[in-house]
Amino acid sequence: MHQTTQLLATLKNVLRSKGLTYHDVAAALELSEASVKRLFANESFSLKRLEQICEFIDVSMYELARLSAHEDQHLVTTLTVEQETVLAKEPRLLLCFYLLINGWTPSRIKKRLGMDEAQTTDALMKLHRVKLIERYSRNRIRLLTARTIAWRNRGPVRRLYEQRIKAEFLDVDFEAADGLLRFESAELSHSSMKIIERKIEKLAKEFDDLVELDMALPPEKKRSVGLLLAFRPWVFSLVAS
Repeated sequence: MHQTTQLLATLKNVLRSKGLTYHDVAAALELSEASVKRLFANESFSLKRLEQICEFIDVSMYELARLSAHEDQHLVTTLTVEQETVLAKEPRLLLCFYLLINGWTPSRIKKRLGMDEAQTTDALMKLHRVKLIERYSRNRIRLLTARTIAWRNRGPVRRLYEQRIKAEFLDVDFEAADGLLRFESAELSHSSMKIIERKIEKLAKEFDDLVELDMALPPEKKRSVGLLLAFRPWVFSLVAS
């Protein structure tokens, strides 16, 4: 895909993720909605216009370009069984890796997990040895994986943590925890089920886009959140029995 086309496609994804429309952009730029649609259709943005839109949606041009590159490469990593086994054996090492792929620096991880310098270096060296990161002097690192990890079905990490995660995540009053929980049950045709599946995939992608956009923010400006998406043929046990 042409770089300009990819960049504008990313911009449109960000607008959708933030719940904004061409009408909102037009109002912010003091243009007609038709003019904004024409700018997108013709890919005729000046740098000044692009900067104005980025300022309006509170995204820097650097962040937009970085997100565009991420989308263009469809970055998802599946770890080897050996890599997952190493992470599954040491919960703190898994947490360290999780924080690294979510933009935390080793120094912040050290403080967050209450580790000393030797423990931090040891954790980074273990991740280095299994080729999850490259570690340099003074504990500088480079990730060797994408931020999105496709954990193996029935792999070491899922076998160890999946049931625990499900139980902990759902065992709460969602409303009191500033969350949202909806459950719907109905009868759908096969074609309608496929539509729902596509919408779930789209929502997961938009979630991932927002995570990528917020990656550069310091931890104190973010909250750790969980998004559980599930959809399958199902009959309530009381009905099925």
